[in-house]
Amino acid sequence: MSAKSKILFIGNSLQRNRELLAELRKGHTVEQVKSPIHALARLAQEVFDAVYVTGEHFSEVMQAGTFLQNERILREMPDGVVLLDAENTILWGNGRLSEWTGRKSVAGENFYKLLGNPEILGPDFCPFHTALAGQSSMSMLRVDGNRYFQIHAAPVHDAEDDLPRHLVVTVRDATSEMLQQQKLDAIHKAGIELADLKPEEMPHVSVEDRIELLKCNILHFTQDLLHYDVVEIRLLESQSGRLQPLLAEGIKPESARRELFALPQGNGVTGFVAATGKSYLCEDTAKDPLYIEGAQDAKSSLTVPLILHDEVIGTFNVESPKPRAFSESDLQFLEIFCRDLAVAVNTLDLLAAEKASTAVKSTEAIHGAVALPVDDILNDAVNIMERYIGHDADVVARLRNILRNARDIKQVIQAVGRRMAPSSAHPQPLADERPKLRSRQVLVVDADESVRSAAHNLLERYGCIVETAHNGAEAISMVRSGEPNSNYGCIISDIGLPDMNGYELMMKLKEVMSPLPLVLMTGYGYDAGHSIVKAREGGLKAVLYKPFRLDQLLDTVEMMLK
Repeated sequence: MSAKSKILFIGNSLQRNRELLAELRKGHTVEQVKSPIHALARLAQEVFDAVYVTGEHFSEVMQAGTFLQNERILREMPDGVVLLDAENTILWGNGRLSEWTGRKSVAGENFYKLLGNPEILGPDFCPFHTALAGQSSMSMLRVDGNRYFQIHAAPVHDAEDDLPRHLVVTVRDATSEMLQQQKLDAIHKAGIELADLKPEEMPHVSVEDRIELLKCNILHFTQDLLHYDVVEIRLLESQSGRLQPLLAEGIKPESARRELFALPQGNGVTGFVAATGKSYLCEDTAKDPLYIEGAQDAKSSLTVPLILHDEVIGTFNVESPKPRAFSESDLQFLEIFCRDLAVAVNTLDLLAAEKASTAVKSTEAIHGAVALPVDDILNDAVNIMERYIGHDADVVARLRNILRNARDIKQVIQAVGRRMAPSSAHPQPLADERPKLRSRQVLVVDADESVRSAAHNLLERYGCIVETAHNGAEAISMVRSGEPNSNYGCIISDIGLPDMNGYELMMKLKEVMSPLPLVLMTGYGYDAGHSIVKAREGGLKAVLYKPFRLDQLLDTVEMMLK
């Protein structure tokens, strides 16, 4: 006797369907499901000889058929795609989740249990509940092994039900970008804690002790948050070109003691990076002619210069026992980290003996060391962000974090610098306090570095938060990328910028900012483009004529602040 054929019956329990089912079951094995969604899940797991579709579900089944024809495309997607029921049970998956979890099949598994009951990081802490209520939702999950998955849940509406009973969930492996964000947060926190000493402790702490404090903090954050176990930092002696070891963890003792110079040949990757000022990614130490042994059995390394005021002051090197352990993304972000670290090292005065004996001198030195390099970081990040806006929201979000962190680090380092001076050396309050200027943001646009530096020194004494731009295009980008509720209260620009005149800048800024608190600077010479006259006709409120006195600058800025 031949085996009965197996039929999948798609239909509800109406009277006519019950009669049809009874007739079919006389000669066949019949499995009934109520909707095409359930049928899709059964077809993914079992083999049927035939599928019977009742009239009320015919159009839905035709759509499901199209889905089945394109299932191969879904299986080739880099993201996971699963179909869930209201109990979070997986009815079907495209196979990607099976690969990530090491399971032959994920059908029938509870989604959260399959991922080891991950921590839901938000923004929606009940994404599936939200989607079952009829609205798509997104959230981030953290699973064991420090892996992160971003999920997007969309409801699947069934013609018979008012509320959806199934969800299509896409799962994206976001581990790489989350680890990069952790590195950003780690460096930001490190900047805050690099010299965590109280003012009254400073007279009793030597330069050597501060160096040890810096080394301990760098090592702590590098190991615990950046997950780099092998670290070597060397500082460059400008006169001799020798690269002096500052920190060596996981490096062979003889390698740490090795004398290295900032030369492109014969001094390893570290010497090459110090000589050229260029980062170097060594993917395979066995095949790289520049590499000389640092850590025992290291298979790859990443070396980045410490740069301050466009000059190399040292190198930061990490190594791994795994080949190709570091990516281009690691390199790009580590370059930004090390620019901040270079500023911190210089600011904390760990490269030489004390450079200032009073808080006033110390603060001015910090302004000079921190202000323009951080402005360069802001300008670079804004320039990159402009290219990605409208194309990659994740990259834009990460760059906005860089902007926030760079601004925060500058403020923190300045505060740390003021704490460095002995308590007996604290300066007297300024005769003219100007409380209206405190914590107000000012953008200064000028191609002359001395003007930009002077703007920091003069205005930051009175509590302004000063940022600078080299030209009009940078200024427009800085304004356009500003955080909500954190706009510039005053913009001061030279009338003769490399790429446009003051009037042209004014017209372009009006497109992205209103009202426009613009002040133009000019000498008493001839204004060939008549930009001042045109700007006044266009609504310009204030002009500063060089050279101007400090009180004139302060009065003008106060006038522009609302």
